[in-house]
Amino acid sequence: MTYLFDDPKSFPADAVEGLVAAHPEELLQVHGGVVRKNATPQGQPALVVGGGSGHYPAFAGWVGPGFAHGAPCGNIFSSPSSDQVYSVAKNAENGGGVILGFGHYAGDVLHFGVAAEKLRAEGIDVRIVAVSDDVASGAKGNHRDRRGIAGDLTVFKIAGAAIQGGADLEEAERLAWKANDATRSLGVAFDGCTLPGADDALFHVPEGTMAIGLGIHGEPGIDEVDMPSAAELAAVLVDGVLKETPELDSDRVAVVLNGLGTVKYEEMFVVWKHASKLLADAGLTLVRPEIGEHVTSLDMAGLSLTVMRLDEELEQHWLAPADTPAFRRGGTVGGDLGDERGELYAPGEDPIPDASEESRGSAERITAILGEVETLLGELEPDLGRMDAVAGDGDHGQGMVLGIRAAQATAQRVTEAGAGARTVLVQAGASWSAEAGGTSGALWGAALTSLGSAFADDAAVSDEQLLTGLVQAVEAVERLGRAKPGDKTMVDAAVPFRETLADASGSAADAVVAAAAKATAAAEATADIAATMGRARNHGDKSVGTPDPGAISFSKIVTLLGEQLSS
Repeated sequence: MTYLFDDPKSFPADAVEGLVAAHPEELLQVHGGVVRKNATPQGQPALVVGGGSGHYPAFAGWVGPGFAHGAPCGNIFSSPSSDQVYSVAKNAENGGGVILGFGHYAGDVLHFGVAAEKLRAEGIDVRIVAVSDDVASGAKGNHRDRRGIAGDLTVFKIAGAAIQGGADLEEAERLAWKANDATRSLGVAFDGCTLPGADDALFHVPEGTMAIGLGIHGEPGIDEVDMPSAAELAAVLVDGVLKETPELDSDRVAVVLNGLGTVKYEEMFVVWKHASKLLADAGLTLVRPEIGEHVTSLDMAGLSLTVMRLDEELEQHWLAPADTPAFRRGGTVGGDLGDERGELYAPGEDPIPDASEESRGSAERITAILGEVETLLGELEPDLGRMDAVAGDGDHGQGMVLGIRAAQATAQRVTEAGAGARTVLVQAGASWSAEAGGTSGALWGAALTSLGSAFADDAAVSDEQLLTGLVQAVEAVERLGRAKPGDKTMVDAAVPFRETLADASGSAADAVVAAAAKATAAAEATADIAATMGRARNHGDKSVGTPDPGAISFSKIVTLLGEQLSS
């Protein structure tokens, strides 16, 4: 159980505040997480790594010279919101671009991706590295589709050391992916973890057994076996991790034996006695192994083994010094450590760049259209909710209304303050994402942000920019949501819309009207298919006969847009 907490809802924030209080010379708390006390040196890439709370030392414990520059901290086992990721990245970035690193989980992919869209809209170069080391979570040939567990440590250590050694954004990203593709992990659990304030663990492993392949949030394993001895467990872990050869086939390896929260160090050392011999017997040379708690899962009883194959450059960065609250590697950290930090970014009223009269006119038109969309979604809310309740949780209509209200209110405010077309949509998109929550909130926030990035604050919106922006907006939804036509999502309507726009000629109004008609037909056709993504996928054929609410809401919005452009 989790013994010590105040309000369970504030546990993640309370833990971050306490961490910073324990390391006041190293860390600074900002909205959404932590950054280094000193500012990132000018022009140095910023490595921002994060995920849900409950995994300490990952991720906030790795912020410091030779490692990460900042860490957004979500709720327990939940991705940080895009707003939190954006805030931490804004405070960490200083002209060298950003690498956003996280374990490969759907929520993290989505919310870090939305934050990246907003940062890119501001001209910041952003790269994304999703760690995928867990061999139990995917097929051998699809390594990058697996989830990330303790391999986060090895991959981010390599990237952080490379940056400290002078690597630019391109080089640091290359090395991070190289490290990821050279890393394999396997985890086991003996019992589950308990959320603060909960009466019982998230799951239990039957007494006398061990679950193989558990994720760090308690995701189901791939097998249950009788409880092994330490020697037998070492064999399971080593055999599982070495069963495939990574792209980088080397006999020199970095190894992490990771405790998930309850297994004591002495127990880990007993396992390591056997594991180290088995690895050596396999012809591997162990380079500076790490045995201890690195990526935990609150109080889960379990272990994982991570092996990263090393070549000369990866080994150099694995051995390089680091100085963070939870990971200290000996030696003096070289390179520029940054000056005392100046002004911090805090969410709220973001600055409004100067805008031309023509762009302000476009901004007023955009705000008026958003107002019409707000009215439309208010009328559709009950129907969208009923559609969603057939095979989901019934909140799609409510989420869309919350999102558009926030977006329209922000657009109104910044338009009255003299914002141009680009700024209005970028800030409106951020508000939609922050206030609506959920998958649709993040995707619609990204769509508005991407649309806005095609516009300018010093010129009116042209037909060409509008069509380009609408295509970009749908591409952002596809990229972040990772759905395909036929999955029964908003993408079923959005892709025909995008494809029609891409082939359009003539006025933007005519093109949008034609594309909206295609989207409407495609949205209605989703009634004939079963959902394969999101919560609805668990209900199989129950969704057949009802169109997807996300596809319907998309088609209704773009139909309204066509009408507004034609008037």
